[in-house]
Amino acid sequence: MKRHPQPGSLGGGDEPTRRIASLAERLRGLSASGLHYSSEGYGRERWTSVQDVVLELFSVVTGETLEELGPLRETLLLHPTPFAAADAAIIDRDGRMLLIQRSDNGLWAMPGGASEVGETPAQTATREAFEETGVTCEATALAGVFDSRLCGSVTRHHLYHFLFICKPLEAPLEEPKHARESLDRGWFVESELPSNLDPGHVTRIPVAFAVWRSDRPAYFDRV
Repeated sequence: MKRHPQPGSLGGGDEPTRRIASLAERLRGLSASGLHYSSEGYGRERWTSVQDVVLELFSVVTGETLEELGPLRETLLLHPTPFAAADAAIIDRDGRMLLIQRSDNGLWAMPGGASEVGETPAQTATREAFEETGVTCEATALAGVFDSRLCGSVTRHHLYHFLFICKPLEAPLEEPKHARESLDRGWFVESELPSNLDPGHVTRIPVAFAVWRSDRPAYFDRV
């Protein structure tokens, strides 16, 4: 599955661009709620007009045309809350973390992606890890829940990132099912991480290592 529920992202957008994207996301949530609770007539027309503005703002920050963004009206623009995503901090017994080099920006990151209906956040993390690396793992601890606006993530949409410490299992290494999403994969100790880390992972990887070294478990659904 794609790492974020989008096409397009902010890329290396500057602070004003990020601010515009954040405001567009707030309008997206308001318009989705407004359409949900509005009856037919003037109210729905007004909220539909707000969606028009949202699409234009998305076009400004991503460079995509309104025609390309049009399909979002029946999908993402009807979603009134932040999106859930999960990442797997897979650390082996030697203290090495498994990272992938993303194909969309060439930067290194933990495997992960958007949650699907019917799975727990931990299941999202282990599924995405297997799909992107071919490594089977087990979620053993919740490292934290991060707001995309505060942890450096470069994304058009407001996300809640669930980060799990995962243990690699003794299983044959397989070719990633979603190999197109990564250029490479590798194991790294904390002192020798790649210099070109994805911005949204720079602050979260140290947290993962700190939780891995500690004994401060947090509850999460393991089913």
